[in-house]
Amino acid sequence: MLKQRLQQKLQQKLSPLQIQTIKLLEVPVMQLEQRIKEELENNPVLEQVDSEEDATTIEANFEEPVNTEANENDDEFSLEDFIDEDEYIPSYRLSTQNYSPDDKHPTIPLSSSISFHEYLESQLGELSLDDRQLLIASFIIGNIDDDGYLRRNLDAIADDLAFLQNISTDEKEVLQILRMIQEFDPPGVGARNLQECLLLQIEQKDLSSRPIQLAKKILSSCFDEFTKKHYEKIATKLNVSQDELKQALDEILKLNPKPGSAFASSAGSASEQIIPDFILDYKDGEFILSLNSKNIPELRISRAYSEMIEELASNKGDKKSKRELMSFVKQKIESARWFIEAIKQRQNTLLTTMQAILNYQTEYFKEGDEKKLKPMILKDIADITGYDVSTISRVANSKYIQTHFGIIPLKYLFSESMQNESGAEVSTREIKKILEECVAAEDKSNPLTDDELAEILKQKGYPIARRTVAKYREQLGIPVARLRKELS
Repeated sequence: MLKQRLQQKLQQKLSPLQIQTIKLLEVPVMQLEQRIKEELENNPVLEQVDSEEDATTIEANFEEPVNTEANENDDEFSLEDFIDEDEYIPSYRLSTQNYSPDDKHPTIPLSSSISFHEYLESQLGELSLDDRQLLIASFIIGNIDDDGYLRRNLDAIADDLAFLQNISTDEKEVLQILRMIQEFDPPGVGARNLQECLLLQIEQKDLSSRPIQLAKKILSSCFDEFTKKHYEKIATKLNVSQDELKQALDEILKLNPKPGSAFASSAGSASEQIIPDFILDYKDGEFILSLNSKNIPELRISRAYSEMIEELASNKGDKKSKRELMSFVKQKIESARWFIEAIKQRQNTLLTTMQAILNYQTEYFKEGDEKKLKPMILKDIADITGYDVSTISRVANSKYIQTHFGIIPLKYLFSESMQNESGAEVSTREIKKILEECVAAEDKSNPLTDDELAEILKQKGYPIARRTVAKYREQLGIPVARLRKELS
């Protein structure tokens, strides 16, 4: 049986401006620059203010009276419905909070070197291959990841060559060509696993050297024991002394487990340097906080489109055509207006949030001493600023601040708290720093266990459980004691 009922619901809907602001708040300054370029391309009503154009001239041009005589009796096409002249020149650049006037922090350029895969492709000319084999080699290179590994099965590559390139081949031929690529620079490229990667590198060294010979034996016949640092087992199995084993291990430790990333860091091919979103100067005991807005263009709504509306309003032609065209222009103007306002709100929100963080962590920002980093969670800053926790999270995500002691990710500044022996609140970051120092100072021939680390921290006034030590150690990327062991 069907029934009709009236029901009231309270439902919150985000406005287009709110949605735009949320999206812009998440992106770092580098992506914001690209986002503005896209908007300029997609919305003809939006235009960039010429940096050389005199601001007073711009304002004077927009203060010219608008001729509305033609539409006095036609309320349907009132110009005021579409244009608010006060919004032509936005103040979102916030000149008092803008980029440092002395320009001591130029934007860090991105690398323009060739990519890792282009570098590999450039070495194909050194091989004696026909056109068909070159296509296979190029396809193999395309499947090598950024670390330099070929992680796909050779039979799967052969199948793809048949389906995608119409090249009939088999696993044996693919392997034959892969062996040629594995002789490319950087050494170890094209390996299918870590063991093969290290062996490829060691084979390019002087194999007449005794430590190199022993290193190759370890990698080929004792790799499992090597990864688990069972050095006594290796020495017994290969019948070598501790000194010989240490020399061979030293050679292995010189090898690079990620040959692709080594190329990226040396040639600067694919790695983009960090561009900070905030600049913090500390002069004469005072902080000067500014947004890194140097490359963010100033935007306005194009005057040409307001003139178009004036012309349409005075035109006595087909009302339907006029209505459709003016509706289109209105939609574009509103979109441009929202975008400009969203950028303004983004800048205000970023500065307000970062200022609150700066005030909260003043002692840390003076010297960069991690031990002076106070416990701070997202809610702490949300309570200070009045923003929602999700807003603070968006500000902290993927943003960086440049200080006099280095570039710091905002996420790094947030940490949980715990009580020390005296009952005072301390940051978990402080405890992790002390934990790192303990591990760095330990005897590597007899590294500290988690129980021993917990006891040392307790003696220093931080009574935490062994399982908590293990959790912090894992978060810091520090392996267990057995894997930290080294031969003396």
